[in-house]
Amino acid sequence: MTSVRNYSLVTGAYWGFTLTDGALRMLVLLHFHQLGYRPVQIALLFLFYEFFGIVTNLVGGWIAARMGLKVTLFVGLALQVLALTALSYLNPNWPVGFSVIFVMALQALSGIAKDLTKMSSKSAIKVLIPEHAETTLFKWVALLTGSKNALKGAGFFLGGLLLAWIGFRAALLAMAAGLMIILTATLLSLPRELGRSGKKTKFSAVLSKSRNINLLSAARLFLFGSRDIWFVVGLPVYLATTLGWSHTAVGSFLALWVIGYGGVQALAPKLLRSCFKTGTPRGGTAVLGALLLAALTFLLAFGNLVGISPWLSILPGLALFGAIFAVNSAVHSYLILAYTDHQDVTLNVGFYYMANAAGRLLGTLLSGVIFQFAGLVGCLLVAGGFILVAAAFSLLLPRTKTA
Repeated sequence: MTSVRNYSLVTGAYWGFTLTDGALRMLVLLHFHQLGYRPVQIALLFLFYEFFGIVTNLVGGWIAARMGLKVTLFVGLALQVLALTALSYLNPNWPVGFSVIFVMALQALSGIAKDLTKMSSKSAIKVLIPEHAETTLFKWVALLTGSKNALKGAGFFLGGLLLAWIGFRAALLAMAAGLMIILTATLLSLPRELGRSGKKTKFSAVLSKSRNINLLSAARLFLFGSRDIWFVVGLPVYLATTLGWSHTAVGSFLALWVIGYGGVQALAPKLLRSCFKTGTPRGGTAVLGALLLAALTFLLAFGNLVGISPWLSILPGLALFGAIFAVNSAVHSYLILAYTDHQDVTLNVGFYYMANAAGRLLGTLLSGVIFQFAGLVGCLLVAGGFILVAAAFSLLLPRTKTA
């Protein structure tokens, strides 16, 4: 019962953070697009968010092993409150260069906050689940990850709605106040020893020595890099400029896409149950998912290139992309916990999400650059190449066992 209670507390904190994180991304993207910033300039605003995620995941796992997951979860929530509050003081009359630097610095804080919170939440599941309970582990991981992505989609919608309703500054302050309530509840309720390793952990342990974890991390880097190449800047700007959608419409579409993506991710154990006697996926599952995803991405690029209506190609195609990507992501999230043990969970999860953040950093940068020079077709073609690389790394994972 205590495990379920702590899981609920961690999940609730992660949900609250995710809602503000999705809203913040949409607020920044639409607000600066409204101010006339070019796609490359908008992409630069998110670079520090992703870069500091790399550093945070690498170091955060070691900190959690020594001090406990409650500390890293609390620090992550507190930094997000600070970033939201400080960003509300942004002045549109400032010079462009200074505004970009200011937002990049606060996005760095938000990136640190996001990855501390994510690492703490994902690691807590492994700590709270009994050993050798693979089916339960897969179910809880899929539920946390899927619900997180559904709420991130709701955050996209919330960001677009708040920007149109109460404006940039008021929206940021309202989210900071809500997150402060969650932070206080988490601080008072979670046990201090959650996730703390019983052994002295050297800093050199942050670099994984497991072949399976290294391979899965490399596959994760290219998988999530492929998604962000078209999703971060390319798709929202394409919808706003080429299709002429309003800010609310763009936010609503991206919200529905991510909500649907999260819903499929939460259902991944049921969707895959009939395929595995043990009820859990293997390395080969990640290979199949990546190959299907690559084929679909190239098909979408071809459809756009030959002039097929976006209503018949891009929009329904992206819905199918989200479903396949969601199942593949849930498989990855399960495998990283299956490949590690309780003692080293924070170190290995931190290393794995460091690779995830590196892929997002690369994808974010390429999204602005490729879209500005090659449009959405260019973004999709490069994304397809990234997915093939992810499939190649996944081919080397164990095919008949989980660890």
